[in-house]
Amino acid sequence: MTHQTHEFDDIRAEFDATVGRTVYATMVTVDSQSRPRTRALIPVWEVVDGAPLGWLATYRTPVKAAHLANNPHASFSYWAPRGSDFAAADVVAGWVDDEQDRRRVWDLYARTSPQGAGYDLGAFWASPTDPRLHVLRLDPYRVQVIRGLDLRNRIWTPSDVPAVVPRAAVARA
Repeated sequence: MTHQTHEFDDIRAEFDATVGRTVYATMVTVDSQSRPRTRALIPVWEVVDGAPLGWLATYRTPVKAAHLANNPHASFSYWAPRGSDFAAADVVAGWVDDEQDRRRVWDLYARTSPQGAGYDLGAFWASPTDPRLHVLRLDPYRVQVIRGLDLRNRIWTPSDVPAVVPRAAVARA
């Protein structure tokens, strides 16, 4: 049974724990022909006004930039064999160049957000103003957590995003 909620606090502890244990997320984007591409990256997450907000410090590779220019939707999933818990965030991603946001992201990575996720960005970039550092803002429209112990499934969506209607229900209507 799936429990749906519009209150991120209902699933935050499980999301944060899974992200903190797993650290690396599989990011999925799609190309102009709707073919998926995956990569393993480490985003950080925070909660702003009761909703999750993600950030990704990254290189602006030609493939990633082209995919997101064509379709800004991406998915980040966390799963590790040692835990069997699963978390996923479906997002709209956009590049940000604001120096204040870059410094904020630098700090979130340094303190690990949530606990355990993040790393020293100084290993790859000189500072938050390093021109080689690029930042993606990740605005989730769906976050799912599944507890491996009993397969309890919980999904958060913001209150302004309609629930997904199963295809079978649409066919019957």
